[in-house]
Amino acid sequence: MIGSILAAGLLAAAGPRTLPDTARATPPDSVMRAQCPGYTRLRVASIVFAGNAITKDRILRAELDFREGDTLTIENLARRLEANRRRLFNLQLFHTVGVQTVCRDGALTVLFGVQERWYTFPVPIFSLADRNIRSWLDRNDRWRRVDYGVHLVRYNFRGRNELLRGNLQLGFNQKYEVFFENPGARYRPGLALGASLTRSRALDYQTRNDRLLTYRAAAGFAIRREYVTAGLRWRNTVQRRTALDLAAYREWIADSVRLGNPDFFRQGTTRHYLDLRLTRTFNQRNTFAYPLTGRYLQLAVAQRVYVNSNSPAFTTLFVQAARYWTLPRKLYYSLGLTTQARLAGKALPYADTRALGYTTLVRGYDRYVIDGNHYAVVQQGLSYPLLATRRVEVGVTDNPKFSSLPLAIYLNTFVDAGYVAARQVPADNRFPNHLLASAGLGVHLVTYYDRVLTLEYTRTVTGGAGFYVRTEFPI
Repeated sequence: MIGSILAAGLLAAAGPRTLPDTARATPPDSVMRAQCPGYTRLRVASIVFAGNAITKDRILRAELDFREGDTLTIENLARRLEANRRRLFNLQLFHTVGVQTVCRDGALTVLFGVQERWYTFPVPIFSLADRNIRSWLDRNDRWRRVDYGVHLVRYNFRGRNELLRGNLQLGFNQKYEVFFENPGARYRPGLALGASLTRSRALDYQTRNDRLLTYRAAAGFAIRREYVTAGLRWRNTVQRRTALDLAAYREWIADSVRLGNPDFFRQGTTRHYLDLRLTRTFNQRNTFAYPLTGRYLQLAVAQRVYVNSNSPAFTTLFVQAARYWTLPRKLYYSLGLTTQARLAGKALPYADTRALGYTTLVRGYDRYVIDGNHYAVVQQGLSYPLLATRRVEVGVTDNPKFSSLPLAIYLNTFVDAGYVAARQVPADNRFPNHLLASAGLGVHLVTYYDRVLTLEYTRTVTGGAGFYVRTEFPI
């Protein structure tokens, strides 16, 4: 009875007008002492979830660090409940998560009220076939380098926090892909399966003047890549995850690519290889989309073995770490490190030497790529909230999942530094084996479904400067 009354109250309070996305005050210790005078320790009699019409209760229970029958101290109760509320919020399944409690005769009832997101997204594809917006604008044939199609994603598939993803992409780059992932839960491993076919009419086949040279096939495709993958997932909570993946690849390039760069595959126009990768992630940030406090660490080791090529097998070691601090005067400081090392007995083919400028970069060097076996990037940022997280009523629909727009705006200043270690460097590439650094000022917008938009002005130590648009928090 108490649980039902409490659920109704929290659901009423969990509407988009009153419950912020990233924080909800937990009951203070004084409230618990007033409800259960004389008790210093409380027994958890029941845990109730409200608002999860799709998400299974057991998926949510697996994230909590306490169970029915456990004993909690009043002194640490508010902090413990808030930590668990954030765990549920960081599943990224809900717009809002709230928590309330009732205590009677030392027995504690805990209710978590959630507002579920929309989980099915058939998203039209209209994207640029380049590394970033700046490199796309630098090309004369930019409007021919466009992809279109449909990207279908089902989050929280079967109410079990599973992911089902499919791609039908046509245009410059073609992709046919299906992927399924069950993240697993405590004491139960999950499963990941996927298959993909991609082919492109153009291929960046060489680096000159720290920029990519592109071959465009007059007919047919410049590259074709197929792979299948299977993996296991171990997930203690949303904050601690382990993944083991095995993938088999087959790649083919046009003969003109081999003639333009004989070292692209080192030998021939086809290659087959296996990738085995183990990844361990510790994510203790307050929110995953735009973190302000906490810490993050991801460690990965991968082994690649070629089946029909004289390319050397190599081991990849990857580390990404970040720390976030609250400073006085509403300032937030972040420090991040990303580093990778490829260990091989002899020089690697060009296709295996990607370093900075692809998925990791020193901001301000967006136009360039830097190839090599090893790299490291250090990033620092200082953020100030111009607009604290709030919900803006849009008035388009009565559906609570879409009737309001969460919005936060931060002013950010940053400094980046990076270095790529390369064995053999063409004479006209100046950035490998040299320190890269930049500084800049930006405005960051955090909004619907964990979307982050950054508008930044950056200057580099090599004299470059410009405005850049990004779609994720860089650290």
